[in-house]
Amino acid sequence: MTPAGPRPLAERLRDTRARLEGDIDVWVATSGPAGAHLIPLSYHWDGTAFLISTPRASITGRNLLADGSLRLGLGPTRDVVAVQGTAEPVDLADLAPGTGDTFAEQTGFDPRTLDEPYQYFRIRPRRVQAWREANEIQGRDLMRDGHWLA
Repeated sequence: MTPAGPRPLAERLRDTRARLEGDIDVWVATSGPAGAHLIPLSYHWDGTAFLISTPRASITGRNLLADGSLRLGLGPTRDVVAVQGTAEPVDLADLAPGTGDTFAEQTGFDPRTLDEPYQYFRIRPRRVQAWREANEIQGRDLMRDGHWLA
């Protein structure tokens, strides 16, 4: 199988933004005093940041509360988007009006209805990379220091 040629930056940006807007699940990798952890979570993308929710007492919750740095992975291995970012805790009372409803509608998951205390986290991307095949490794950076390259 011969892979297609590498996508130009504009196409890769368009494809990546479509994935961020269209997908609802993401792999979340954290590390901290509770150890390294990888877990799939649902998310809401507002065009600038991800919103996730996980139990405060979970390894992921504890790691994010202690440090806030994380990596996200979206898509299959031959069409991956990798995000390095910083998470900040957001209490339910501090969410913009309607955000909890939007999160629940988009993801099919409403942590507000659960007995276990869940914490929302707003994730601001600092670096975004995307590639399909080895021929797209060069030029895979689409965002650096929180700024899109195009």
